[in-house]
Amino acid sequence: MRDFSRRELAQRGRAARKQVGRRSHADCPLAKHRADALSILAEQDATRIPELLGLRYARMSVSPFTFLRGSAAVMAADLSRTPTTPILTQLCGDAHLLNVETFATPERRLVFDITDFDETIRGPFEWDLKRMATSLVVAARERGFAAGVGDEAVYACLARYRRSLREHRDADLLDVWYSSVGERDVLSVLGDRVVDTELATALTSATDEVFAKARRRNSKRAARRLTENVDGRLFMRENPPVLSREALPQDRQALATRFLESYSASLPAHRRGLLERFEVVDAARRVVGVGSVGTRCYVILLHGRDELDPLVLQLKEAGPSVLEPYVASPAPRPHGRRVVEGQRTMQTVSDIFLGWLRAVGPDGVERDFYVRQFRDMKGSVDIEDLDATGLVAYAKLCGHLLADAHARGGHSAELAGYLGKSDGFIEALSRFARAYADVTEQDHARLLAAIRTGRVPSESQ
Repeated sequence: MRDFSRRELAQRGRAARKQVGRRSHADCPLAKHRADALSILAEQDATRIPELLGLRYARMSVSPFTFLRGSAAVMAADLSRTPTTPILTQLCGDAHLLNVETFATPERRLVFDITDFDETIRGPFEWDLKRMATSLVVAARERGFAAGVGDEAVYACLARYRRSLREHRDADLLDVWYSSVGERDVLSVLGDRVVDTELATALTSATDEVFAKARRRNSKRAARRLTENVDGRLFMRENPPVLSREALPQDRQALATRFLESYSASLPAHRRGLLERFEVVDAARRVVGVGSVGTRCYVILLHGRDELDPLVLQLKEAGPSVLEPYVASPAPRPHGRRVVEGQRTMQTVSDIFLGWLRAVGPDGVERDFYVRQFRDMKGSVDIEDLDATGLVAYAKLCGHLLADAHARGGHSAELAGYLGKSDGFIEALSRFARAYADVTEQDHARLLAAIRTGRVPSESQ
């Protein structure tokens, strides 16, 4: 099958403008055309652990930004009602600024990249950009920055996205796949945002702190924090509802062993051999994130040569992507495989223990899961620590990483051809982001009202 040339792809991207004009992306669903946000969230509740629903809504209720984080399904429904291009790539599906983090490569090099792929799927490229842009505006408002800061952050993000795609359009294919952003690359990616010495010093300090914290977040530290000594034996710590071994059956060690035996089939032979050198010690249910609260997530403690040689793995439930009802092509099955393959497509490098399984859980129901190391040097920038200039600079990094990921999962020449040289697309997404930030704030207010009246449970931890 003949591949398209770079020129043909660019022409295809430009032709797509006639189907969906770049400025049409400013359109935001009106209230009368939207499904009720709380009803969409309630539909998700039907498949979640009932006793954790109060915690889910408590975390979402903290602010409009936490609501946005937990309501990917709501925004997916809204995006399906916006002008949609035929230009497809592998989507993160939940692109917001806190899903850009550091993690360790197999060579133990720290890099920045997109890190959350629960909703990954092939779909229209602009859906990731609209969610990322909205997150920047909501974050700017939450921090109390001047009205124009959100717009500036969106522009920085999308202008860098456009520039990076042009660079990828002219690059060798393997160079695109090898592209990554490590410690030494951060400031060069930010470019003109760090010309000022004071800004460069501040960003260097902030990123150095993120990397330093990330290096300490490994299996040894996780094992210390997640375990406790009970009558001379090491167990996962009991700290419900966030962490609980008692939430699993008494034979949880055998259950974890069965999970890992199924999962190991998804690993290459040499990594399967490495996993077999570890022994399961204990397991517990773990609550993670905001949008994931109520889904099934487990952490498993394993020891290698002894307890000073720990490995902590996380098994996380993988359900259908929230975007799946709105895309033309079905996603790969099982859903754990969808998550893993999407992650491997969008990231330059991935966790050596990344894999998937389908297994019967403690409740007797068969579900899909994916597996990765728990907190393998993961770290993120705290938006509370970013001033207005820092947010704009960080937005630029987000745009660069999204461009890298979309170029791997799609065609950079086609994407660049659609975006063109004018700012029409960027200006449209700025308008969309402002409008959808308003929508998010309204939905958050409705959630607070529903909690007050008892329609929605809320139980913080």
